Amino acid sequence: MKERQFIDWIRSRTALEPETVPVGPGDDCAVMMIDGKRVLATTDQALDGVHFVLSEHGGSAAGRKAMARNLSDVAAMAAVPVAALATVALPRSARTSQAEDIYNGMREIADRFDCPIVGGDVGVWSGPLAISVTVFGRTAGNGKPVGPILRSGAVPGDAICVTGRLGGAWRSRRHLTFTPRIEEAITLARKYEIHAMIDISDGLAADLHHICEESRVGARVAAEEIPIHEDAKLAGPETQDALSASLGDGEDYELLFALPPQDAHKLIQDQPLGVCVSRIGEILPGDRVSLVGFDGKDQDLLPEGWEHATGNGD
Repeated sequence: MKERQFIDWIRSRTALEPETVPVGPGDDCAVMMIDGKRVLATTDQALDGVHFVLSEHGGSAAGRKAMARNLSDVAAMAAVPVAALATVALPRSARTSQAEDIYNGMREIADRFDCPIVGGDVGVWSGPLAISVTVFGRTAGNGKPVGPILRSGAVPGDAICVTGRLGGAWRSRRHLTFTPRIEEAITLARKYEIHAMIDISDGLAADLHHICEESRVGARVAAEEIPIHEDAKLAGPETQDALSASLGDGEDYELLFALPPQDAHKLIQDQPLGVCVSRIGEILPGDRVSLVGFDGKDQDLLPEGWEHATGNGD
């Protein structure tokens, strides 16, 4: 069973009370109402051999990525991280210095966003390193209230935009050093009418499908508008290979979002984030997701991307 199929199976068996849990499985964070306030929660695991290779990348990079992945989920909702819990299953061969490196790696990125590690658990077992992090968040205040922004708000006519450049993150090890787009997401939500948003972890093609499925819409993107990262060219010398990498490699942790076309026009003109923003397509009625290739031909864009069951460490 593929990861997405299992998530859908879980969702089909989950009954929630909207008054207490307005957002459950299927978005970047769950949203709960506690004492009349929205509390966000997200959890992700990072596994040796899937999300990092401990023997090559080291404990600090592994810990940093485990924390950053969760912070990126908070960014996808245009929210603010508040605190984190971390559980680490250490291999029996791990040295004390490695365990300290893992903790310091988590702290390095968590401290940047004022997100203290307030608890967790440590165990030792015969398997490889496994790190599970849970981050709690809140909606952004101090000005215009924003968020949480869901995957389900895109409407036909919306423009599709993305931050940064895509592809080749695993091959170049950029997946270990990315900075979650928390500040950028809050700026977007305050300045523009963002209808739907997701962070790109599975890949542009797969994550665009997630937005379309949750919003019950279709989409069309143009190959010539997709911002391809220089790292994507490590996939091969041909332009088409770099495009495929930008569509399916995943692990970019950029923001993919939908907003009214007039807002997108202003955003592209203003470029207020300190990172480039590109308009790559539009939301359409129906359920078809397509790609206009470099040759001008319109073809189905399949939801192929990074599978967490196997990793992309080729």
